[in-house]
Amino acid sequence: MDKIVMAKRAASEKAAQYVRDGMVVGLGTGSTAYWAIQKLGEMTKNGLQIKAVATSNQSEALAKELQIPLIAFTDIDGIDVTIDGADEVDDEWNLIKGGGGALLREKIIASASKELIVVADEGKKVEQLGKFHLPVEIVQFGYELTLRKLASYGCIPHLRMSGEKRFITDNGNFIVDCEFGRIEQPSELHVALNMIPGVVENGLFIHLATKVIVGFGDGSVRELGR
Repeated sequence: MDKIVMAKRAASEKAAQYVRDGMVVGLGTGSTAYWAIQKLGEMTKNGLQIKAVATSNQSEALAKELQIPLIAFTDIDGIDVTIDGADEVDDEWNLIKGGGGALLREKIIASASKELIVVADEGKKVEQLGKFHLPVEIVQFGYELTLRKLASYGCIPHLRMSGEKRFITDNGNFIVDCEFGRIEQPSELHVALNMIPGVVENGLFIHLATKVIVGFGDGSVRELGR
């Protein structure tokens, strides 16, 4: 198995150990969260009693395939624990998410969760956010104006493509990948970007993570402290 895949799988399987009978569990999206869903599917098959909500159509389809019981949002008051990946995580556990295009649903579910366990391979741990282009979800109407406004904050905005077509989120919106290089003040930038008309949400997750589990290529894991 590829070392990066091994690291992602190790972190995800460690995170799954925090799931207990009777919990409502948020299922993340992406290549690392995939392994957490696989592990939860195995645990469910072996008798674990949970109900789950998914952050994307992709994760929902995988959960159904693995026979993980899904529950509608109208039937829950909150989520006990969500396991999700990150594209970057800094020393303060601020995150950049959205590489998979599900940042809006991921943030809604993370904000409704008592605990957000972030799983990542060692390459995602950084001292400062920004090398990974920050995803921003925007409405299609007037997107050219929104792109120009995003650029005024010091980034180079790239409208995400899927082949020759514009990438469309599960919510029917566009994604703009904003090339900042370095993000000096993530909390302030998070608020400023969300104030732009046309912006639905951005991929900065500030003070939402409650645990960060990093996997390594040799299959070992480390739970980060702050």
